[in-house]
Amino acid sequence: MNSDRALTRKDIDTLGLSALGGALEYYDFIIFVFLAASIGQLFFPPDMPEWLKQFQVFGIFAAGYLARPIGGLLMAHFGDIAGRKRMFTFSLFLMAVPTFIMGLLPTYDQIGIWAPILLLLMRILQGAAVGGEIPGACVFVSEHVPRRHVGLASGTLFSGFTTGILLGSLVAMQVNHYFPPEAVLDYAWRLPFLLGGVFGVFALFLRRWLEETPVFLAMKAEAALEAGVPLTRVLRDHRAQIWPSMLLTGFLSIGIVTLTLLTPSILQTQFTYSASDALEANSIAIVSLTFGCIFWGWLADRIGAYRVLLLGAVMLSASSYVFYHALPAEITRMTLLYSLAGFSLGSVAVVPMILVGLFPPAVRYSGFSFSYNVAYSVFGGFAPMLVALWLKTDVLAPAHLLTIVCGFAVAMAVYLPLKEKWP
Repeated sequence: MNSDRALTRKDIDTLGLSALGGALEYYDFIIFVFLAASIGQLFFPPDMPEWLKQFQVFGIFAAGYLARPIGGLLMAHFGDIAGRKRMFTFSLFLMAVPTFIMGLLPTYDQIGIWAPILLLLMRILQGAAVGGEIPGACVFVSEHVPRRHVGLASGTLFSGFTTGILLGSLVAMQVNHYFPPEAVLDYAWRLPFLLGGVFGVFALFLRRWLEETPVFLAMKAEAALEAGVPLTRVLRDHRAQIWPSMLLTGFLSIGIVTLTLLTPSILQTQFTYSASDALEANSIAIVSLTFGCIFWGWLADRIGAYRVLLLGAVMLSASSYVFYHALPAEITRMTLLYSLAGFSLGSVAVVPMILVGLFPPAVRYSGFSFSYNVAYSVFGGFAPMLVALWLKTDVLAPAHLLTIVCGFAVAMAVYLPLKEKWP
């Protein structure tokens, strides 16, 4: 990490451009789930049961998570030996193209079984892209800013990702608001994907202005870059850091997926809220989450990442139970409780701060990417299907699952400080 110097204008510009680019790329990745109901109707046989359509759609959504390790490891390998910036930029290109193609895909009525197959293929490419984006962004930003501002930088970067989720929610809400249901199914569902392709090109342009990290340039100048395969060294010398990183990623991934991506659908299917009410509440909760990311990151620079992790996990577990137990509630009360849970979820912003510090610079991208993406593919990928099945017997299933992963965070907040060489 860098010295304890003050933030410069260049640091702020780098952080801002990274967060904005991350927001636009993450919009591309998650817009799929906000259109899950329409996709289920269009890409699967009309006589298929509704619960099975939802399960299939969530399965394709999960495929994007399962593909993350492949793209993440390839980009991390070259990020450790050829430069952070190159891979940080390439991930945007790999995301923009399949997102735009999704908006042009024919439906089941037009080409039959090939429709969901092509949709699955595009989703896999999206997953490979985001697998390199998030670890790359976290490493890139952390290696640019001073050490005493890494928490704020991590929180600001993650607020960019959550802004991407918010943007997806708002676009989906506007589509459902301005177009009648038959128009949405006819053509309007394509618009958010086509817009996402345009966003990707714009974000790619923004990243042209970024510079390589000082940490990587110093390693290159000192001939300290990893000579072999960085992942091999991670698996050989840093196994003890991998499993805590994976548990923390479980806390982050299931928190984000369950509370922000799945809950709008749950509000509609389990508690009969309208699509517009569910998406509006979700948008407000994500605004709260976005500010929460910045707040918890700022606080981590002052009291430490592990204390923030412990406090945030306890608050998330408690606020989630209050929120889901109150359903169905009057829309204003529901939105307030949803927003409180969202603010508590912002504590996941300290997870990247911790993961970056667990691995040495020469293999940092690979160590972070391997731990994060493998865990995210398992926890985040299977969470939608697990929640869908669990909801058939218990409407509090999302709260139960969130509490389990909050337990992971509490355990790591206690365990990791015992390791003196770790943050």
